[in-house]
Amino acid sequence: MRCSCIARIASMTIKRGVDYAPVVGAFLFSNGNHTRAELSRLLWYNRSSDVDALWTPTCASIEYKRTKVVRNKEIAMLHSTRRTFLRAGLGALASSPILSALVAQGLFAKEPPRELIWGMLLHLGRNMWGDTPRAYTPPVDKFSCEEDLWKLVTEKVAESGLNMIVIDLGEAILYKSHPEIALPGAWTPEKLREDLARLRDLGLEPIPKLNFSACHDHWLGEYSRMVSTPTYYQVCADLIQEVSALFDKPRFFHLGLDEETYNHQKTYDYVVVRQNELWKHDFLFYVEQCEKSGVRPWIWADYAWSHPDFIEWAPKNVVMSNWYYDMEFNPEECRYVQTYFDYDKAGFDQIPAGSNWANEGNFEALVEYCKANLNHDRLLGFLQTSWSFPEKKGYKHNLQAIERAKAAKDKY
Repeated sequence: MRCSCIARIASMTIKRGVDYAPVVGAFLFSNGNHTRAELSRLLWYNRSSDVDALWTPTCASIEYKRTKVVRNKEIAMLHSTRRTFLRAGLGALASSPILSALVAQGLFAKEPPRELIWGMLLHLGRNMWGDTPRAYTPPVDKFSCEEDLWKLVTEKVAESGLNMIVIDLGEAILYKSHPEIALPGAWTPEKLREDLARLRDLGLEPIPKLNFSACHDHWLGEYSRMVSTPTYYQVCADLIQEVSALFDKPRFFHLGLDEETYNHQKTYDYVVVRQNELWKHDFLFYVEQCEKSGVRPWIWADYAWSHPDFIEWAPKNVVMSNWYYDMEFNPEECRYVQTYFDYDKAGFDQIPAGSNWANEGNFEALVEYCKANLNHDRLLGFLQTSWSFPEKKGYKHNLQAIERAKAAKDKY
């Protein structure tokens, strides 16, 4: 799996449409200080039989092996990882006479810069913050999203230059696999598909979110009281599979998984806190379901605040959204801020999350800080949240959050 990403990097550098383009796509032994394990062999994308013409006397002493690549792009590589490639290979290629020759022939094209994610979290469902009227956000008994305001807010997201919308679905969809979860008035899958098409026409990438934290799963109805049972696992698997298909295999699938603590559930009638091996088991179960559906798992990353070992064993394909809503960024004094650096050092891709929930200017401060301090290769983008709903009581807070996200994007 890791080797395939090297092939992908190599193939992205090839200028398409060149019929005879032997292109180097991996490593050179640039000097005697590198070991065989650190530097890979040369990868050749060869559509010409006369590859020896590219070799110069300067290259004669370089140890290499050619790996032929068939037209279906399946590539066999030896002893390579993405990080080794980026650390060692690019530096070696930069000073390579082979690369100079290829550039001179116009056979090597630069990879276009990756577009940063500028995302906005919006909520179709809302039964995720308690099971009683005493809860901070009490549950509702019917679908409450106002469609005209949903369209207004999502159109504002697009007009502001943001490029992603994460949709908190919850109980707002009449799932074919489990229609019993939906509230009266919930959208049908067909209606959701129509709206996803509308969002894509606006230039937005829609990403699904289902929060499987036991603190935020009241939307699951009766299944929220069956956590970690065989029935529960089957329902979760069904929903991840169905939603992935509804979104046409999106790039990411947000699993939530934040705040599963007693303190966050003190106002609830029914409290569930998984811990130790059970939390780990269930987390890996959700990740596996995403992988089976061909989507990349994405989570709120606060579990590491109280469980630092999570960073050691969590799969690296999980995208981490560490969230922080204050204005002071001091990792020495704030564990939440330090966690950005912990995930960065461990090699995780991150999408830091901010909000106007407590501080209107937080998102701009967050973007400035993370851009200045985190590895840009693993900083996929940013996610703005408002924790309010596209309803008459809350939509203006949505609009303010979008405005602050636009200001951050325009400035940074």
